[in-house]
Amino acid sequence: MKSNVHVLISGRVQGVWFRTSTKQKAEQLGLTGWVRNTSDGSVEAIFEGAEKGIKDMLEWCHCGPPLAKVVNVEVKNQEPTNGFDGFSIEY
Repeated sequence: MKSNVHVLISGRVQGVWFRTSTKQKAEQLGLTGWVRNTSDGSVEAIFEGAEKGIKDMLEWCHCGPPLAKVVNVEVKNQEPTNGFDGFSIEY
């Protein structure tokens, strides 16, 4: 079954390769969606795909890449859209 989640990750998550690492992990798990930095220093993402892939991605988001220090991960479930063509980094 396909799932879609909107995620907001806070802590030291900008300037530590978080977006690039997120894209690589999402593609490895077969997920679609996007990731971007926010003006308040957080990272925002939407992940869509198989429930198992989403679960694994969310676990990864709690740690992130080696230089990150994740403080909080907010997750909101949404209806799948089927509107993503791969996984992208938004600017």
